[in-house]
Amino acid sequence: MRQSDIEQSMFGTTGQTVTRVGLGGEGVLRTHGHYEQARAVVERALARGITYFDTAPAYAGSEAYLGSIWKNVPERRTAIFHTSKSAQRSYSGAMRDLERTLATLHTDYLDLWQIHDVRDMDEVTTIGSADGALRAFLEARESGVVRHIGVTGHHDPDVLTKCVQLWPLDSVLLPVNPVEAVLGGFLTETLPAARNKSMAVVAMKVLGGGHYLASEQGLTAQALLRFALAQAVDVVIVGCSSPDEVDLLVQTAGMTPAMEETEQARLVDIFRPYAGRLAFYRGKK
Repeated sequence: MRQSDIEQSMFGTTGQTVTRVGLGGEGVLRTHGHYEQARAVVERALARGITYFDTAPAYAGSEAYLGSIWKNVPERRTAIFHTSKSAQRSYSGAMRDLERTLATLHTDYLDLWQIHDVRDMDEVTTIGSADGALRAFLEARESGVVRHIGVTGHHDPDVLTKCVQLWPLDSVLLPVNPVEAVLGGFLTETLPAARNKSMAVVAMKVLGGGHYLASEQGLTAQALLRFALAQAVDVVIVGCSSPDEVDLLVQTAGMTPAMEETEQARLVDIFRPYAGRLAFYRGKK
């Protein structure tokens, strides 16, 4: 599949387009010391035309792996939509993260910088305060060091929805899988709130860290990917551990037509009795 064959999506109202699937910062990228395997995955993603690349300082050696590739061939960096994140809650901490991230990635800008993993309302207050991280994100966007800003969360949909409603963001990264269709919150509240503000929506936790795979019930990686792609999201990101997994990601993105509602409902019904337990990434209330 050539780059032009991968379906593209407008990234919210940013004016930029990205591929419907992106390479997540997990998988082999969330390791240390596996440069050969990580390079093979990134190279395959580039060869297959994926343009959305996700990473974060919290993801082990992910930024270093990617930066080692862009350092040697900088024009490859400019051809993609590169994201990273900061889990710092203060202005100064976020700015330090940004400086380190840019140096590690061997780039002088990010296409998207995200406030990482907001979990409770106290964090929302801290981040939005005068000395909070949000000010760093807004300043970085205004200066052009980052082109767009977003927020990520998988702990509490009420918290993430509040971030979307309160802050002048360009995107939100949230969990999208059949478990979420059962539980509601991220898909029924956060996603519509983002759409009401014309924000881009990026899907994560699509495979449940591999815990949701059960081929005897039809719970294949391809089925779960198609479920996520059928939702009202712009990009679906998945961490990959091998070039073959990248191939599957791209192949699935090219499948038509979209997963029918009856098949989506079948997957949701499989998860329905176990959804509370399988939402392992959510916090306890």
